[in-house]
Amino acid sequence: MGLERYWYDGSRWTLLLRPFSRLFRYLAARRRRRFARSGRIWKAPVPVIIVGNISVGGSGKTPLTLYLIDWLREQGYRPGVVSRGYAAHPPETPFRVDPDSTAYEGGDEPLLIVRRTGVPLYIDPDRVAAAQALLSQTDCDVILSDDGLQHYALGRDLELAVIDGARGLGNGQCLPEGPLREPPDRLEEVDAVIINGRGRFDYPGAFRFELKPGALVSLSDGRALSPSLWKGPREVHAIAGIGNPSRFFETLRQLGFEPIEHPLPDHAELGPEMLKFSDERPVIMTEKDAVKCPAGALGEGWALRVDACPDPAFRDWLSSRLKQLKQT
Repeated sequence: MGLERYWYDGSRWTLLLRPFSRLFRYLAARRRRRFARSGRIWKAPVPVIIVGNISVGGSGKTPLTLYLIDWLREQGYRPGVVSRGYAAHPPETPFRVDPDSTAYEGGDEPLLIVRRTGVPLYIDPDRVAAAQALLSQTDCDVILSDDGLQHYALGRDLELAVIDGARGLGNGQCLPEGPLREPPDRLEEVDAVIINGRGRFDYPGAFRFELKPGALVSLSDGRALSPSLWKGPREVHAIAGIGNPSRFFETLRQLGFEPIEHPLPDHAELGPEMLKFSDERPVIMTEKDAVKCPAGALGEGWALRVDACPDPAFRDWLSSRLKQLKQT
């Protein structure tokens, strides 16, 4: 996490990495051009929506994917999801993640998506293979790719680029000088830029969504509790192994908690030793961390759900675009 801090704090010493950044940018552009010319892009028989970003780290893609699954179902669609399954160790690929899978097998974000929605979801570093398995084994009629903006082998009908409103694009440079996997002008080519939350970052014509805290879910018995009904201590241990842990800690403060912060790297494993504290304060963690929490590792442990709430204009735009795709 050390280098990541300098991408966003205005430090100038990262200029030393500029030659490597230019090489990364060149190679990324060349790779994309080669795919465009190769004819190796696979086109699915159903619409494919990419929910991705151009930066490393968390931006809110998974909460937006969860929202889209529910919204698509309300519109009468049968969505399915494909994902790389970052840090997953499936017994085979493509691998269908189900609610009984472990985070070790399926990855934390895919398992979270499946447990929240029950959506059919396949993981494979080869998104085309995952999409083909999804279509052959289910009746889905629209595919959501959780991440995968840079996985050009999978043809796409809509590209949604999600940007963290507070952190934006950092220093605007590609790896390793900055946090970007593609240069900022890549945003000019996507179908929609969607900004997560308020902050310094803005983009012409972008939509926005807010992450709204939902229920606290007990890790011991699954009961859900509104944060407003919390009767326990306000000082809690807060665990966040996500791209931007400070966002989670600030959410807890807004809910009236006093978090003792335990930030972890994104997708970090949660061993029992990491959950042992010298006091009896309750533990609140993200949903993404909760699916990795070993059974019985905590006394009083809770996961805070968050829900993406997009602008109504985004829903109208997406409905219009999907209708256009149906007519083609």
